[in-house]
Amino acid sequence: MTHPLVEEAAKKAAVAWVSVGGGPAYAVWCLPQDGRLHVVVGPGEQDLPGLAEAVEATVTLRGDHGGAVVTYPAQVQRIEPGGEQWAAVAVTLAGKRLNSPGTAELLAERWARECALLALTPAGDPLPAGEGSGRAEPRPSPATNATRKPFRLHRVRRR
Repeated sequence: MTHPLVEEAAKKAAVAWVSVGGGPAYAVWCLPQDGRLHVVVGPGEQDLPGLAEAVEATVTLRGDHGGAVVTYPAQVQRIEPGGEQWAAVAVTLAGKRLNSPGTAELLAERWARECALLALTPAGDPLPAGEGSGRAEPRPSPATNATRKPFRLHRVRRR
């Protein structure tokens, strides 16, 4: 059973940030279906180095207002063309792709030849808030903020 926060955030996901092996997170469009996120990577599609060969990844989903809501570990599973799972996912995902060159069926055929269709399944509890967010502490610097002088349009006389 997946965590309720992951489940709810995944239902509304159109974009996810995926990180492989502790590397930088890449924004990818996805299709939530059956408790998993489905992603296509490969030539002419999204570029996410290492995801097609990976076993695990870290997924961050955003909320309604654009901020990160949940980060969780995910298991990566490749969906092979021609299988029952491919038929259920590929054409639906192709129909959701914006600016697709051709019909959904033609796009799914191209994906079968050239790309990898992957399922990201939640594999554990979400990371604690702030952990895995990509946020870093600012570097130390000798520069300081200049103190602001009050604005005066006209000369003020003192009494």
